[in-house]
Amino acid sequence: MRALVVDDSRFVREYLHSLFARRGVPCVEAADGSEGLDCLRQLGPFEFALLDWNMPVMSGIKMLREARADSLFDQTRMIMMTTEAENDHIEAALEAGADEYMVKPFDEEGLFEKLRMAGVEGI
Repeated sequence: MRALVVDDSRFVREYLHSLFARRGVPCVEAADGSEGLDCLRQLGPFEFALLDWNMPVMSGIKMLREARADSLFDQTRMIMMTTEAENDHIEAALEAGADEYMVKPFDEEGLFEKLRMAGVEGI
């Protein structure tokens, strides 16, 4: 099992990386959606990817749409994690193919519950 964390905040990436490391889950980090897609294509497969919505270069929602357009990533669970809590954002993410939607800030317990809800097993 491997995780991909796509967020422009170094703090968030490092925090999530440390949570996954404690559970023995290798984690790859990307600072924007374009880097995230490159990681999916070059370093995949990943069990799941956590995508921030608002990032420079390429947003998480655009990355999600591009990833879902490629059947190679059908098995990768995609979870949006963002400060955007409005219903239209949630609906857009789910329509684009997100398996779950998580609003920042979140705690460790909430994160792993969302991963289980998205179908990530054994975490």
